[in-house]
Amino acid sequence: MTDIPETMCAMVLTGHGGIECLEWRRDWPVPRPGPGEVLVRITACAKNNTDRKVREGLYSTADDGRVASFAMAGPTLRFPRIQGADVVGHVVAVGEGVSPKRIGERGLLDFNIYPDARRDLNLAPDYYGHGADGGFAEYGAFPSDQFHAIPDPRLSDAELATLGMCSWQTGYHMLTSAGVAAGEHVLVTGASGGVGTALIQLCRVIGAVPHAIASSGKAEALKALGAETVIDRTTVTDWPAAIAQVTGGVTIDAVMDLVGGEMVLPLIEVMCQDLRRRNSPPRLSIAGASGGNVTALPWTLIYLNQVRIFGVSHGTRAEAEQLVAWIREGRLKPVLAETMPLSRLHEAERRFADRGRDFIGKLVICPDQGDSGISPGQ
Repeated sequence: MTDIPETMCAMVLTGHGGIECLEWRRDWPVPRPGPGEVLVRITACAKNNTDRKVREGLYSTADDGRVASFAMAGPTLRFPRIQGADVVGHVVAVGEGVSPKRIGERGLLDFNIYPDARRDLNLAPDYYGHGADGGFAEYGAFPSDQFHAIPDPRLSDAELATLGMCSWQTGYHMLTSAGVAAGEHVLVTGASGGVGTALIQLCRVIGAVPHAIASSGKAEALKALGAETVIDRTTVTDWPAAIAQVTGGVTIDAVMDLVGGEMVLPLIEVMCQDLRRRNSPPRLSIAGASGGNVTALPWTLIYLNQVRIFGVSHGTRAEAEQLVAWIREGRLKPVLAETMPLSRLHEAERRFADRGRDFIGKLVICPDQGDSGISPGQ
């Protein structure tokens, strides 16, 4: 552990509230790797919506404005906490039971804190950046079996962070939960964000056909990622008519929804318009509620049309391993919107919240010294 400093710079969350609850510290203790862990010098960490939601306490299951934390694994959030789930960096030390040969590896963290060893089920998830410290710091200690070596010099550290599990595993689990198969047509809401751009690519990887819903000005970029068609949500007054016109009237087999709110009902209705044309039941996977936490659904629409609804948060170990394999094979394309230094995380939070028509993909936070998340091959 020589040459590893005793303290580091970190952005520390001190409580629920605004960005003032994120405190810049230059004297935070560098963690030491425990048994089965690696100590990582962090070079890039992508931002996610969950960072803001946790900070603001927006994970209430009711619509009463109550402050609540992400708590499927119990109330694991403790202050102070270092947020940041999609961690990329280089192993600089190892704990007991980990081969010293891993020192020097560049890797990507599987962000989950799994409740048990099961590979195909994860019903009480937690994650680094919430139940334990994450990547908005210069160093972090993580399980060695979840820090996956990805040496590919074609990907910079910041680009690799855009492929982090928080977005990609969520998107993949949305597809696997709904049983999306090759040849099926999939409608993706919130398509320009991290999960949305991941879903577009993942559909193509498994052979499905993605149709994107996004704000104006993003059609060409989303088509370049693989979207078959793009619906400009800012111009729609009649969702079934708009979707039919833009897609050419194809049967929408499944909806991957990241928005919620008033959009849910008309998208379900789109799938139920002509059941005789369908080869499978209408399916909705939902993993976000930026458009509203409560939606009124007529249950007769759901059960008479045999609609299947899947709530999705985190995926499984097996899904994470598949994603890592696709990254190593070069099958997933990074979508890097911007990088910002760690010390300017307050500004990054505002930028992330006010994403405009020019913003597609991921905002990545890098250490201040040397812009180490930007240059490849480090």
